[in-house]
Formats: sequence, structure tokens, C-alpha cells
Amino acid sequence: MLTGLAGTLRWEIRDGAGFMPEGNRDRVIFATWHNRLALSLPVYQRLTRLHPPGRRFAGLVSASRDGGLLARTLELFGAEAVRGSSSRRGAQALRELISAARRDCDIAVTPDGPRGPKYRAQEGAILAAQVTGLPIVPVGINLGWRWALGSWDAFQIPLPFSRCEVRVGERLVVPRELDAARREELRIELEHRLKALNRD
Repeated sequence: MLTGLAGTLRWEIRDGAGFMPEGNRDRVIFATWHNRLALSLPVYQRLTRLHPPGRRFAGLVSASRDGGLLARTLELFGAEAVRGSSSRRGAQALRELISAARRDCDIAVTPDGPRGPKYRAQEGAILAAQVTGLPIVPVGINLGWRWALGSWDAFQIPLPFSRCEVRVGERLVVPRELDAARREELRIELEHRLKALNRD
């Protein structure tokens, strides 16, 4: 169903970070807002279509019951699901992300998930970048026609034949060594970059 819906969309990809050149092997952490998750898999496939075959990613998914559904969806598409959040399985999830990065997986995170507040980045994405050594690539997904659910994040579901604009931002590099103040600065910077890439 998701693949069929994505096939009806009118895609426009703006790669301001220069991520998509053919043969690019750099592994990264993709960051997008939680309410854009419905299109995360089709977007990943389009962003990496010029890259070496077999590229795959591991997505950080909530350990909640709702996260279980998303985890199964990821696995159907050949992606790995790492279960955890700041409140549940956080330390174990970080260890699994490090393991996935060592297996040459890209990582996908939602900085404001799984419970919000909406459009406020938590420090988990910065911590993931710090421990894996991978740069963060913020990704904006803007839909022309969509449904917005009554959830905390107003989760967006695209309507068929809608326009979908994907905007790839500049990489955010997180050093291995940083103190709490610098971590907070980088968290705010990621939040600002994501807000700039998304129209709402």
C-alpha cells in the first residue's frame, strides 16, 4: 500500500547538502520530524538510488506498542529496527545503533519522537551522532495535499497524487568529545535546521 501510494506522488528532491552524487558511500544519520515518518522509507530509497546497491539503514523506533507496528513495516522493506527511546531501552538502543553503524548501515532518527513536544529536537540524535561518529543529515518532507491525524505530532499522511518536496540540508558534524553546553548548542542547531527545511 505504501509503495503504491508513493508511486502516485509528484516528487521533487532538493539536495542542498550534495548527498546524492552517484557512488557516494558515506554513511549518515538521517533526521526528520516524527510526523513525516509515513514517507521515510520511499524518501530513503530515492535519496540513495544513485549509491552502491545494497545500501540499507537502521531506524530508531519507540519501544512502545505503536513502535512495534513501525518496526514490522521497516523489516518488510529490508531495514533494521532498533527499539528504544530516552525513557525505555535507551542505553541498549545506543549500543545497537553503534553496531548497525559498524555494519555500514545508515541510521534514521526522529529528533522529536516518540512523544514530543512536536518540532522540539531532543538530544538523542546528537548523542547518536557522537557515539557512532556519523554526521547528521536533516531532511524536510513537505506535502501539498495531506491528512493530519489528531495525534500529538499531527501525523501527516499524503493524499494520492500530491506533490512531495524533499529537502536535504547541510550535514551537522558532532565531535566525539563535547560537554553538555556544546551538546545543547548542537541540539538547538539541528532543531533550527529541521524547522527551516519544513514549511509547517
